[in-house]
Amino acid sequence: MKKVFLILLAAAAIIIVLKLINAHVKQDKAIYVAINGDDQNNGTKSKPFRTLKKAAAEAKAGTTVFIRKGTYKEKLVVKHSGTKSKPIIFRPYKREKVVISGKELKDVEGDTSLIAIHNKNYIMISGLIIQDVTTNLPDETVMGIYVTGSSSHITLKNNHVRRIKTLADDGNGHGIAIYGTGAMRDINVLSNTIEDLKLGASESLVLNGNIDGFTVDSNLVRRNNNIGIDLIGYEGTSHDKKADFIRNGVVKNNVVYEISSFGNPAYGEDYSAGGIYVDGGKNITIDKNTVYKSDIGIEATSEHHKKYADNIHITNNILYHNFYTGISIGGYDEDRGGTKNSFISQNIIYRNDTKGLDGGQLLLQNDIKNIVIEKNILTAGPSRLFITNYFTTNKETELTKNVFHKEKGKKGIWVWKEKEYTTYPGFKKASNSDEKSSYLDPRYKNAKKYDFELKKDSPALKIVD
Repeated sequence: MKKVFLILLAAAAIIIVLKLINAHVKQDKAIYVAINGDDQNNGTKSKPFRTLKKAAAEAKAGTTVFIRKGTYKEKLVVKHSGTKSKPIIFRPYKREKVVISGKELKDVEGDTSLIAIHNKNYIMISGLIIQDVTTNLPDETVMGIYVTGSSSHITLKNNHVRRIKTLADDGNGHGIAIYGTGAMRDINVLSNTIEDLKLGASESLVLNGNIDGFTVDSNLVRRNNNIGIDLIGYEGTSHDKKADFIRNGVVKNNVVYEISSFGNPAYGEDYSAGGIYVDGGKNITIDKNTVYKSDIGIEATSEHHKKYADNIHITNNILYHNFYTGISIGGYDEDRGGTKNSFISQNIIYRNDTKGLDGGQLLLQNDIKNIVIEKNILTAGPSRLFITNYFTTNKETELTKNVFHKEKGKKGIWVWKEKEYTTYPGFKKASNSDEKSSYLDPRYKNAKKYDFELKKDSPALKIVD
């Protein structure tokens, strides 16, 4: 009886805690918008407003704006901030299909976005379809969602951003752009789809500037002609030069594919677009993502001389069939920055360098220092290159417990500090790889179907676990 009482008491306590959590973000008011509404109405479910503009003007802290089904041919500009316990939420009513379309927007110079959040706090945008902004102007940057200023505690969740396009040779476009011109905190980009974009020199999903604390989780980014997910610093975005870099965040569980700059007018025939790219960020974890059929799977460096991607943890990712390389660190020439104090661990890096561009599976470039590369499994692609290191500026790089996939009748090639090795013992000695690193068959369950789980009798399990 005493045991039953304790179970009931615990259950009651859980219910109370859940009620307290729900009360913590209880909304005071609901506003409704519908395409058959009227801005002279009072915004109730039976008498909804007609425009997003009116709803945004009326939505104060603690308001949920329910948008009824239909296509809204206007911008949504958030006018007010919420609070921690009373955020402002914009979302469809129930599961109705809500489209915000830019088809009727005219080309104008400057920034054009369908949803804009500037210097606002505690805002959620959820469940909207944001589409069809196109420009021919080189001086116009088109965007699906644009968050800027010192906006903080922002959540973008379950949105579908598509067909945002710049057609100018020197143009720019973003699916979702978050620019910390002021100090930003607590930025969350969760479970969005970002697809079919023409971006010019810009990125599908970008967080740039003074952003301290962020999560990019479970997004699908695909079929775009430049970088998939980009985390940027040192571009002069922030008003505070000392804080002009993104930091203290995580990029996890995202699926990114068909990201390539080849044929993009801004890049010509270069295969230079990263699926996930840290360009001058600090204290960032990139974990459990899948990137395939892109130019570069994951890249971490800085494009600015003497600046670094610092303390980047690239762990537990699956990177396969990418055109240039699976993972790249360091600057591509001596005028760029580099990568330091970082970890590349427990990744599956499988048959990348499909275009034969000499990137191999793991590309170590200029100005890298204090790097640990451990417990990864690498399978060579058509070029047969595993690790490629064409620079001599590689300092304090530790290779430990890695597995290089040995395949019957196929040779392996390693390049270390500009010298090529065609035998594993030669590379192992040159790179000071530890004794537990191996050249063997890891025995995947079904790699042909991209099931990279190891069989129970895999000899690699003793190495990488």
